Amino acid sequence: MLAIRTRRRKAVALAAAAVLAGLAAPSLTATPATATSATTTSTALTTTAADYDETYYKDAIGKTGDSLKSSLHTIISDQTKLSYSAVWDALKVTDQDPDNSGNVKLLYSGISRSKTLNGGNSGNWNREHVWAQSHGDFGTSAGPGTDLHHLRPEDVQVNSIRGNKDFDNGGSGFTNSGGSLTDSDSFEPRDAVKGDVARMILYMAVRYEGGDSWPDLEPNDAVTNGSVPLHGRLSVLKQWNDEDPPDAFEERRNQVIHDSYQHNRNPFVDHPEWVEAIW
Repeated sequence: MLAIRTRRRKAVALAAAAVLAGLAAPSLTATPATATSATTTSTALTTTAADYDETYYKDAIGKTGDSLKSSLHTIISDQTKLSYSAVWDALKVTDQDPDNSGNVKLLYSGISRSKTLNGGNSGNWNREHVWAQSHGDFGTSAGPGTDLHHLRPEDVQVNSIRGNKDFDNGGSGFTNSGGSLTDSDSFEPRDAVKGDVARMILYMAVRYEGGDSWPDLEPNDAVTNGSVPLHGRLSVLKQWNDEDPPDAFEERRNQVIHDSYQHNRNPFVDHPEWVEAIW
């Protein structure tokens, strides 16, 4: 994380130098589309996790184990909930391809696809629940089924191939896999988003603890969880969190969700080390 923050400070310094030299510096903000129950704001990409430690995370700093998990649950449960229909427009902003503003970047396949191709047909992208809906049967009512911190755009066929499988290493490739693999009981995302997947699953386990009428979602070390509110494989998710730290895309996404939609954060994007501190 230190290296990422250092690069960001350098980027800001270079942008400032460009302005002083009379050059057009690239924009560091994104203006999200309007979403139901969400405020549209410009999101500065120069914000770092450290900026929130003395404010947003102040009640969690210095804690470990169940105490840390409990504090984070309280913090991130203060959120704005979106309708499932509002998720379409939100994903067009949170997952915008940084190299093509007219496209979204698909999670597992890595494909850049037009924002207008959302839907349920072949060649479309749809709303992938990284924590599979059937693992707790929470549906798409406002709550875990519409939480942007684990909803991502994905190719319709790829989404279907992933289905409700737990995450683990191993398997074979498939059409439009982008390097992702699957077998009979698990799914392995491409290397570039393995950490993203881990942090999304573990966010859900902290955010949804059995209160406010939703199931208590928890990670475990199995890959045969079916319809129970469990998701695996925890040991592999922890490995992925270590091997694939948050990148600029994931950090920007966290910031946009916080500033413009749900007004809560994924603490494991800001502090990946908290995964080990809790589990």
